[in-house]
Amino acid sequence: MDPDTMRGDGGDVYWRRRMSVLVAVLVVVAVVAWACSSGGSGPQRTSSAQSSPSATPTADPLLAGLRTLAMGTASPSPTPSPTTPTPVARPKRPGEPCAEEDLVLSLQGGKDQIYAAGVEPGFVVTLVNTGPVMCTADVGPRAMEIRVTSGADRIWSTADCVSGVATDIKQLRRGVPYVRSLSWDRRRSSADCRSTPAAALPGTYVVTARLGKLRTTKGVFHLR
Repeated sequence: MDPDTMRGDGGDVYWRRRMSVLVAVLVVVAVVAWACSSGGSGPQRTSSAQSSPSATPTADPLLAGLRTLAMGTASPSPTPSPTTPTPVARPKRPGEPCAEEDLVLSLQGGKDQIYAAGVEPGFVVTLVNTGPVMCTADVGPRAMEIRVTSGADRIWSTADCVSGVATDIKQLRRGVPYVRSLSWDRRRSSADCRSTPAAALPGTYVVTARLGKLRTTKGVFHLR
């Protein structure tokens, strides 16, 4: 361009145009910079707020203290005490005395029976070994006693006035019953062995058999 022209009115117009363009460029740059600055900071803060984890509530100090105390004072698991082994029972040998828990004693006869005058009541005693092996038991008249009573009155017993050997040891095989039958002559007996025992009166009587601590059920009968 002609320097004279630039120095004239045209020159003023030229510079004003140049200044306007420069101002416009500066304004655009400022607007773009402001837009980038405000737009970037807004979403960034939003995403930052969204991505940050929610605030963890502060634990209750009282509960925390109780939990710590419980963990610190928990009683340890009890140590099992050593168990004493149960002694094993010695196996029973054949021929040893019978244990009472292995014996079953029963009595037949005399239950609700009426004996006419002169008829002697008869009884049958049975002893059974239920143990694992053969054992021995005394079935003599004193050890295995049959007794007749009337109320509190002891009328007759096989243990009274026994003549000869009083013991009678028997071998009892498992499940094989020992049976003893006897009759009562309807006379009283006593330990002093009177020569002439008195006859029992008509009435109601009770008979039982016993061996050690074993007892049979009662048999009730009547004499005429």
